[in-house]
Amino acid sequence: MGFLRVVARIMGRISTFRSYQLVLLLAAALAVVAFYYFGSERQNFSSTTKRIKQTQASHNTNRNDADLTMDTRLSHPDEPKEQGGEERGVEGDGDALTSRKADTEAGYQQYHVLMMFTKVDKSRSLQDKFRVAMLSMVKHGHFLEGEVLVLHFVSDQASQELGKRMLQELFLDATFKYEVVFHDVVALTQKLFPIVEAMQKHFSAGSGAYYSDAIFFLSVAMHHIMPESLTRIVQLDLDLKYRTNIRDLFQEFHRFPPGAVIGITREMQPVYRHTFWQYRKEKPRTRVGEPPPDGLPGFNSGVMLLDLGAMRSSALYNKLLEPSNVAKLADQYRFRGHLGDQDFFTMIGMEHPELFYSLACGWNRQLCTWWRDHGYGDIFQLYYRCDGPVYIYHGNCNTPIPDD
Repeated sequence: MGFLRVVARIMGRISTFRSYQLVLLLAAALAVVAFYYFGSERQNFSSTTKRIKQTQASHNTNRNDADLTMDTRLSHPDEPKEQGGEERGVEGDGDALTSRKADTEAGYQQYHVLMMFTKVDKSRSLQDKFRVAMLSMVKHGHFLEGEVLVLHFVSDQASQELGKRMLQELFLDATFKYEVVFHDVVALTQKLFPIVEAMQKHFSAGSGAYYSDAIFFLSVAMHHIMPESLTRIVQLDLDLKYRTNIRDLFQEFHRFPPGAVIGITREMQPVYRHTFWQYRKEKPRTRVGEPPPDGLPGFNSGVMLLDLGAMRSSALYNKLLEPSNVAKLADQYRFRGHLGDQDFFTMIGMEHPELFYSLACGWNRQLCTWWRDHGYGDIFQLYYRCDGPVYIYHGNCNTPIPDD
């Protein structure tokens, strides 16, 4: 009976609670339950998310997708990272190139390629050419374990953003490790201008030296712009189509004779026969501007191998960059061009052919035939002929490139 009295007393007290007290009591109970229940769920959600991210990362790695970062770097996801989580290799800060010693310590061999990538956002034609070039490079590209292809693009901001998006798609099927670095065209121009200003009036379109034209002489002074740790780089035009492994092109560096600093193919039209017309008139027996194999037809800069180490150490090459010597040679050859670095290399090559290694024409099979229909049809084939295999097609002057 005592027990029943206690129960009755408790029930009586409960019956006197106000309704809002009951609500508070229930809310407190629910809060405790929710804390443990949802707290447990958050931990489960976090663990699940981690597993999903790991699965996605594994999927991206397996399909060789590109991981687009927030800075100026785009890297292949298979590429290992150094201790501390930093990506190895060449790093772009928008206005310069720097290289870490860790590249060598890690044992990775880098193959550096540079392309101009300005105003691409405003040109559908350039975008289409870039697509052809990159897809063909990926299709035929193959590098060994411990090797990485580093692609450098000199670009304006708008084109850079477009390039990042395009490269995500174009390099989906890449089977090799790669990195992409974008470099600000304005910053590079600021560095180049004091070096090349004097030569611009001889090799630029129009009259005078235009500040913006300096970037077209990047290859001429690249050994001053790049860090000394970077010793070799290949500069390529966008309007190319690769028919072989791009790695094979780098093997041509080993064929350079002593004293050579640049590997380059001959011009395959009578461009410089025309440009050197006054000099040829004064010296009718000259080889300048004559077709191969015995003539000096000049160079085409669509594909260039730049031995930056050799360029830095060549007293002759650096002497030729001096304004007084540029003016002297331009006057000697009565030279006035408009093709930037290509004109400069052609002119100094007439005087000092030992500075150049002649790449086989198949490494830059130029397709333009403009000069055939502008006064040189009778001798055009003497320049245009290219025997041997074609490794790279060059669709210069907007010439269609053959399908494979």
